[in-house]
Amino acid sequence: DFATPRAVLTGHDYEITCAAICAELGLVISGSKEGPCLIHSMNGDLLRTLEGPERLQGPECCLRPKLIQASREGHCVIYYENGLFCVFSVNGRLQATMETDDKIR
Repeated sequence: DFATPRAVLTGHDYEITCAAICAELGLVISGSKEGPCLIHSMNGDLLRTLEGPERLQGPECCLRPKLIQASREGHCVIYYENGLFCVFSVNGRLQATMETDDKIR
């Protein structure tokens, strides 16, 4: 038997830098080199786009996601290259932000 993909996820214009799967909610969350982060269903449907805080957006400040983690409660934590943490709901709403000078891996 050959393994075949369940779905092909589309929507990013640049290479994927991080991804998380939340099997309990049936979601795949991915971030690309030049942002933004996208939420797909496991069937491949694009559900939401997660945009960072407006105060940090613009051509001079591109939010580049480095790490993503999703919870079964419906929260998504994204760590961006510039030291910014953002918590989103799976509905795409930005719930909290925090900046740090620490190196996170």
